[in-house]
Amino acid sequence: MANTSDIRKGLCIKYNHDIFKIIEFLHVKPGKGPAFVRTKLKSVTTGKVIDNTFSAGHKIDDVRVETRSYQYLYADGDTFHFMNTDDYNQISLQKSSLDSPDLLKEGEVVTILFNTEDSMPLSVDMPASVILEVTHTEPGVKGNTATNATKPATVETGARINVPLFINEGDKIKVETEKGTYQERVKE
Repeated sequence: MANTSDIRKGLCIKYNHDIFKIIEFLHVKPGKGPAFVRTKLKSVTTGKVIDNTFSAGHKIDDVRVETRSYQYLYADGDTFHFMNTDDYNQISLQKSSLDSPDLLKEGEVVTILFNTEDSMPLSVDMPASVILEVTHTEPGVKGNTATNATKPATVETGARINVPLFINEGDKIKVETEKGTYQERVKE
């Protein structure tokens, strides 16, 4: 058993007969009244995100997890196939258990959290950023780079990302996986 002071991003907890992963939290200490923790929880079974507020000192039932590195192999519809980098065992996960499946490139190494009680996969943690090649975008207009204007671009995984006007087809860009936003152009 843990309490609200142990809440952190990525913690898996049992709540309402389901297992949830904390994706956001905020400790609030109002001037009047007791402190509380405002959280955003994602169900690892359904992928549904809910908001919940825990009062300070509330006991939470945390789930012991184990992390393992897996390499993404391929997708078959809504089923994603991964291979353990240590023993080469393969597992399949549904698209709903991934945070940003449209940014996942074949061969990418991810971290999968497993429940230690029953060895069931709970969620997939992507790397903080991925490098993807732009496959389609409109050409930029020369001299129109003084503002922070952006244009839509399609990357090799099929995801659509807003990029600055100077990005062209064939450029490699670094994309933040948590928000799915452009970070920088990558020189080779």
